[in-house]
Amino acid sequence: MHPHYQGRPPARMTWVATPPPGAYPRGRGGQRRRRPYAGPPAYPTPPRWGFPSVAWRWPTSVPGARPEVPAAVDRVRYIAKHAVAMLWLLAGLAVVAAGSEIWRYVLLLRSRYGALSSGVVATSDTFVYAGAILALAVGALAVALTIWWLYVARLAAAEVAGYQPGRTDKQFFWGMLIPGINLVVAGSVFAELEHAAERRDPDDRPKPGKLVKWWWGLWVADGLLMAFTIAWRFRGGVQAQADGVVLATVTDLLGAAVAVLTILLIRRLVKLLAPIDAAALRPMRVVKVTDAPPPELRATRAFGSTR
Repeated sequence: MHPHYQGRPPARMTWVATPPPGAYPRGRGGQRRRRPYAGPPAYPTPPRWGFPSVAWRWPTSVPGARPEVPAAVDRVRYIAKHAVAMLWLLAGLAVVAAGSEIWRYVLLLRSRYGALSSGVVATSDTFVYAGAILALAVGALAVALTIWWLYVARLAAAEVAGYQPGRTDKQFFWGMLIPGINLVVAGSVFAELEHAAERRDPDDRPKPGKLVKWWWGLWVADGLLMAFTIAWRFRGGVQAQADGVVLATVTDLLGAAVAVLTILLIRRLVKLLAPIDAAALRPMRVVKVTDAPPPELRATRAFGSTR
């Protein structure tokens, strides 16, 4: 360090940025001259900047944005679509499984008068086992989605009706998941949900409607028949095997009926919980444009432009 600066504090300096002379031309009186309006901006080619052409996404897809949880009413519609799709698939697989059991029963009747082809028997067994396995797998997914929808629908019904459901979440899940008990609890849950969705008096006892009664009866009948069919399979003998095929056929058909009634019940409760005005959401599209002025054509076309 130079000895002249020893013991002295460094001098404070302030930097000031000023435009160079002549950077901003000024008119008379030191004021900026305004240019006349020449119309909207024109580009020789379509500009590359702007918002991306993508569908709407939840704010969680934007980095740094706070996640917004949709309302229970919106989730009721969203989950209902997936549950209904899975229930339709379950109903179709149950009908296919019932048809496979009927084919097996016909083969059992034909086997009384002669030997059957090994290929036909193997094909029948493949259809029976594949239909049963697929129906069980899809049925488990359909039941899980339906229980999830019921849970969200209970929250939406509490918001709509203004009072909480009679049973707690723990009682709801245990009652819906324990075999045997769910035959009784499931119908009462649908009855309570219907009671709240129709904005009835909370002090009144829930009375199930006609659709809920039909669903409840078929649900109990299908559950009891399934348990009886599984127990019947442990019996030996040709006649017991034939009776087991008949029981399995009726069980599959009842399962398909329960799936269809569940779809109708979900759709009815969705309309009660989250009604949508069909007139407000009418799909519209442009068919023809009349009396519209033609676009102005340029004398010269720039490189890359269409007109």
